[in-house]
Amino acid sequence: MKLKTLFLPGVIALVLTGLFLNHHEASQPSVKLPPKTKMIKYREATVSDFGAVGDGKTDDTAAIQKMVDTSVGSLRFPRGQYRLTKPIVIDLTKVGPTSISGDGTATILMEGAGPAFRFIGTHNGTASPKTVQPVVWEKERTPMVDGIEIVGKHPEAIGIEAIKTMQITITRLVVRKALHGIHLTERNRNVAIDDCHIYENEGVGIYLDKLNLHQVNISDSHISYNKQGGIVVRESEIRNIQIGNCDIEGNMGEETEPTANVLFDISTGSLREGAIFGCTIQHTNNAPNSANVRFIGNGPEDPRKVGNFAIADNSMSDVAVNIHLQHSRGITITGNTLWQAYEHNLLVEDSSHIVLGSNLLDRNPDYRAKTKDANVFKDCSDCTINALNILATRGVPAGLILENCARMNITNCSIRQCQNGGILLQNVKQSRISDCLITEGEKNFAIRVTGGQQIQITDNLVSGDIDVGPGTEVSNTMTVY
Repeated sequence: MKLKTLFLPGVIALVLTGLFLNHHEASQPSVKLPPKTKMIKYREATVSDFGAVGDGKTDDTAAIQKMVDTSVGSLRFPRGQYRLTKPIVIDLTKVGPTSISGDGTATILMEGAGPAFRFIGTHNGTASPKTVQPVVWEKERTPMVDGIEIVGKHPEAIGIEAIKTMQITITRLVVRKALHGIHLTERNRNVAIDDCHIYENEGVGIYLDKLNLHQVNISDSHISYNKQGGIVVRESEIRNIQIGNCDIEGNMGEETEPTANVLFDISTGSLREGAIFGCTIQHTNNAPNSANVRFIGNGPEDPRKVGNFAIADNSMSDVAVNIHLQHSRGITITGNTLWQAYEHNLLVEDSSHIVLGSNLLDRNPDYRAKTKDANVFKDCSDCTINALNILATRGVPAGLILENCARMNITNCSIRQCQNGGILLQNVKQSRISDCLITEGEKNFAIRVTGGQQIQITDNLVSGDIDVGPGTEVSNTMTVY
């Protein structure tokens, strides 16, 4: 009796529980999953569903273009190698918002001329929301590329091209062996390029060419060993370009035209408002007239077209010229470490309102290259040069050289062990040198002024001669040996 008494309540509980569950399930509405074909079409479609093979042999161009034209929206590439023989054209107005993704396992082999993927929009407005037409938000906004590799197999192959897009976003893209990596042309607004590897291309890594563009951010990317430049702007109207936290190196070929790791060639057009910050920029493979950062304005008749820019907190080395400014106005250069410049650490020509402050211009003994590391201002005016630390220039007249300049203010600089001399002013007027520490030894001059007028030299501590001519005022400057 005791066993039955104990067992019966448990049995009753199990029976009641089963009845409750059956009733609960019966009371729930049945969930009908959509047919498998619909799931593929709208949610899980890949290029394979439209006939792409991805075996590296089959021409997948037609299959991928078919998927684009079907307006699926999301072009997903499973692992594989997909051959293209002509560009995949993504006309956003016709096909609607479109993204391309490959999870890092898909490779596009571009065997034709032109871009592997060409995005075309219709945005003719500015970055202001008031200028964006409804069709842009409905059909064209924010095309995306993420997680694919593009390998050029044609001399004129390009990775990605964008025309008249709004908020195109390119992330985790690899482009190599092509002509150009990313090509922005005609007109684009609010471009974001992040976490990309643009590597070993015959042309330019990121090319802004004949472009009207406001707001572009290029960040956290490796842009290296592209023979005609890393990030290049030519014949364009650019506002608000930010280049940050990138490794940019070796973007010059030994037999190509002189270029730079970052080149803004605004011989025509204009470029204002931007920054290059937190980057490592270096290496040229001994390319002639190479530079890490080069600004070229549109000539001495109007040097105001390139400027309102900051170059800050970068590390630059191993080029002919680390920073080269020509026909520029309104640029701040601060917090950078520059060394191993075969010709110039700094070359500033026909520029004005340049603020150069708190930079290290070093010669580290661990780097034994025979470099000059010159620092030169030519034909400049209204510049502030402050808190430079200059060490051991070689084969040039002085550590800091100013030629044919006016209204230059040089303060708080430390200049040591420079071959020949410390600061040289040639035909400079209405300028001053103050509060500098210049130790050059007895055989070299500390400060030399030739020509010019209205020069003030005051409150410096120097070793070496102070050699000045008429029109130069020297006061409270102590010479020690």
